[in-house]
Amino acid sequence: MTQTATLERPQSNCTASLELTHALTQTLYREARLLDDENYAEWVAMLADDLHYHMPGIETRYRRDKTNQVSDLTRMAYYNDCLDDIKKRLTRLETGTAWSEDPATRYTHIISNVEVEYTETDGEYRVFSNFYAYRNRNERDEDSLVGNRTDIWRAIGGTFKLVKRRIILKHNVMLSKNLNIYL
Repeated sequence: MTQTATLERPQSNCTASLELTHALTQTLYREARLLDDENYAEWVAMLADDLHYHMPGIETRYRRDKTNQVSDLTRMAYYNDCLDDIKKRLTRLETGTAWSEDPATRYTHIISNVEVEYTETDGEYRVFSNFYAYRNRNERDEDSLVGNRTDIWRAIGGTFKLVKRRIILKHNVMLSKNLNIYL
């Protein structure tokens, strides 16, 4: 039985080929476009059945404090979702009762610094990226979210499916009134 690749960096350099890096970079750009266009049906089709979508809270600590700043799964997380959780969130948007989406939010996702590495698991790839996500709603509500992502993407039938995503925001305090965005 094959174990799913972890999000942690391997000890050795396992950099992917140029062709694979290009293919996965294009996949990330396509994902960003689908999210900007609110094309959630096609976005969900890019997600694996065993998806884990995680955005933990970060604790600000002095450098001398060597404990992990990233909360574990039992502590605070903005997202700690499986595929069914994501689908439930998106179904709520379709009801017309989501106050945060009436009027609709405008989004722009910018993805950069993409690195692709082979994992211990055949057909799964670790993808590091940075993001800038801008959103605007109503007349004056603006948010900019900046951070890093570590993903596991799985090759399935000539395409890639997102298996794991860990999002680390670079904000000390989340100032947004809501979090109606996928990163």
